[in-house]
Amino acid sequence: MTAPDAPTGRTAFVLGGGGVLGAVEVGMLQALFEHGIHPDLIVGSSVGAINGALVAADPGPGAVDRLRAVWEQLASQQIFAGSVLGRMSTLARTRTHVHPPEPLRNLLETHLPVRTFAELRVPFQCVAASIERAAEHWFSEGPLVDAVLASSAVPGLLPPVELDGEHYLDGGLVHSIPVGRAVALGADTVYVLHVGRIDRPLQPPTRPWEVATVAFEIARRHRYAADLAALPPGVTVHVLPSGDADPPGTANLRYRNFSGVAGRIDRAHAAADGYLARAATRADGEG
Repeated sequence: MTAPDAPTGRTAFVLGGGGVLGAVEVGMLQALFEHGIHPDLIVGSSVGAINGALVAADPGPGAVDRLRAVWEQLASQQIFAGSVLGRMSTLARTRTHVHPPEPLRNLLETHLPVRTFAELRVPFQCVAASIERAAEHWFSEGPLVDAVLASSAVPGLLPPVELDGEHYLDGGLVHSIPVGRAVALGADTVYVLHVGRIDRPLQPPTRPWEVATVAFEIARRHRYAADLAALPPGVTVHVLPSGDADPPGTANLRYRNFSGVAGRIDRAHAAADGYLARAATRADGEG
């Protein structure tokens, strides 16, 4: 889908993917709002689509409270719960995934105060990967929950989402941190909310389970790096720190472990708050 024409001079929040590590985006959002920074546009991918849709519906401190409630529910009710036998039973029945989509759908329908993109208070787009076209697809209109589910349909964990005869998987497959999309939509100030792995150098895999993780990290990072390298003049990008000195590189293998959610939110809040305070000081000095 071609980016529509949009006015320049806009502030965008770009929320990347990263599974359970996406809790850090809640802390970053809290810091942004506390510093009086509000979005004119929100772009999200995968778990960033979940966080982003909730913020677009209520772009203020109330969104942070709602997001904290969502992540607490993810931790307490274990949306990806189930015994090994139950997950294997689902896989045997479906042959494609180990979790049903209904718990995540119910969570979104409970916490999202609107049902369509048109009802959002801030323009919002999320990306998913089209299976049939092997291409990215951007959702910007129509039913909101369906689009967010498509963007967060992790292969093997959740089923593809069928919309209008086309099947979609997780947006992280094609655009994990979509800075370029925000710029194409007219943003000239971009705040990047990411889960913390992009600033850690990759190493060759040494264990069988690391092979897929390293391969996916290459795929997700090269598009992001290309977007940053191609920024046009006049665009400022702020990459907010996650607060994790050593974020787990095999998070996808521990996608059901929500035990560290509260700590991740608090560390990201503190780190982002410090970054924004320093950025404001520099801006005052230059002014």
